Amino acid sequence: MDNRSSLKLHGFNNLTKTLSFNMYDICYTKTELDRTAYIEYIDEQYNADRLTQILTTVTEIIGANILNIAKQDYDPQGASVTILISEGPVNQQKQTLEVQNASPGPIPSSVVGHLDKSHITVHTYPEYHPYEGISTFRADIDVSTCGEISPLKALNYLIHCFDADIMTLDYRVRGFTRDITGRKMFIDHKINSIQNYIPDSIKNLYNMIDVNVYQEKIFHTKCKLKEFDLDNYLFGYTKQELHPGTQREITKKVKREMDEIFYGTNVKDAMFKIDEQP
Repeated sequence: MDNRSSLKLHGFNNLTKTLSFNMYDICYTKTELDRTAYIEYIDEQYNADRLTQILTTVTEIIGANILNIAKQDYDPQGASVTILISEGPVNQQKQTLEVQNASPGPIPSSVVGHLDKSHITVHTYPEYHPYEGISTFRADIDVSTCGEISPLKALNYLIHCFDADIMTLDYRVRGFTRDITGRKMFIDHKINSIQNYIPDSIKNLYNMIDVNVYQEKIFHTKCKLKEFDLDNYLFGYTKQELHPGTQREITKKVKREMDEIFYGTNVKDAMFKIDEQP
């Protein structure tokens, strides 16, 4: 028998707002031992305990209460965390959240709100190319809330938690709620792009593409780092230790991997060019 008290809903905002945050980290590993070491490094950096800390802070930022945490590390690699969160104030003081104003969220000061039937999940996917030396780490985070606040308030914090080469961001508002006259409201805050919730200091680092379907309350933004320094993609050594020809070959492989992820398609060698020297 479950002795936990039931959650009572009254006058509740029934809109469901979901943010999906996908990040990618690219690395070139010269040998099989390097590849194994990179995967082990990623698994340690983003194990279930570390991911739980990140999601717990996200919960604080959006003003939720944690009901349950389920976490798991996987063999040979990867981890998952799911947090069930509920409606309720973080403290008893009355606070106001201006959801009408699109602005970057905190990193990570607390924002108080109310929500229910909500959850936050993260799954990690380390993987590698079978023979070209490219290793890719992906983390998928979903923040789904019901209530007055938007999970976009946690976006700024998430971007700072993951030093991502590429980000894919999706935000969708589903369902409807009613005003006191009974009129349906299909969205309760103004938004025309996810970029409104990303600070300029971050936007200046990335090339960004928007695909938005306003009438369906669907917003999509893809981000890829503008600047390229090969040293940021080598594991265990620097570009100065490599022959210039090897530098160019590795640069080509890494940039191709980034373009394929960013555009969501495989790039043919004949179409691919290195636009800058390492």
